[in-house]
Amino acid sequence: MTAPNTPPRTLVLWDVDHTLIETRGVGRAIYDRAFPAATGRPLAKLAQISGRTELDIMAESLRVNGLEPTDEAVKQLAAALVQGYEDARQELAITGRALPGAREALEHLAADPANHQGILTGNLREVARIKLEVFGLDQYLDFEASAFGDDHADRPELVRFARERAEAQTGARFELRDVVLIGDTPNDVKAALTAGVRVVGVATGKSTEADLAEAGASASVRDLTDLATLRRLLASDE
Repeated sequence: MTAPNTPPRTLVLWDVDHTLIETRGVGRAIYDRAFPAATGRPLAKLAQISGRTELDIMAESLRVNGLEPTDEAVKQLAAALVQGYEDARQELAITGRALPGAREALEHLAADPANHQGILTGNLREVARIKLEVFGLDQYLDFEASAFGDDHADRPELVRFARERAEAQTGARFELRDVVLIGDTPNDVKAALTAGVRVVGVATGKSTEADLAEAGASASVRDLTDLATLRRLLASDE
């Protein structure tokens, strides 16, 4: 533990989907409803989602459905998605879930002032907020020390956004080695490596620990119930 007013030493940036929570199909259902609400056309095909930013997903989804991804079209689709999640809070609470160990891991890290926890996700900011609020995980995370899928289309750029915001928010100086991204996809791993920060893979999505290692992750856990290993990996400078 650090002294009461000592700035945090480690910035922990959490991915959301399949790392902390899973929607169990609710997210796709919301997209199916939001796309025609925004465009007047049914969603015939959805872009591949895993590990990508929402700006990237929305632009490709518009293109593969024969629409130009103009700024206005993307803006309207984003607004429809946020409203869709707002309207589906109860559906998400019933069908989705916080992943095993997620709450305990967040709570444990939050109890140590040496850590500052933010979010690094491809989700739109307000969609991420709704997802985390529904499962009561938002209380452990600083949204002002985070980066989201509406900040930039390229995931590695989100690391820079989150780090700069966290420094402004806390007054701490986070060197690259002080930043740890925790996520479940090879794209999470690649974003961290491209940005020059540390990464811990979590094999709770479609990717196995072997997949994450192949992407470049030198450290991973099977799931967040392995808190002892997670703590050890976060404490390491490697």
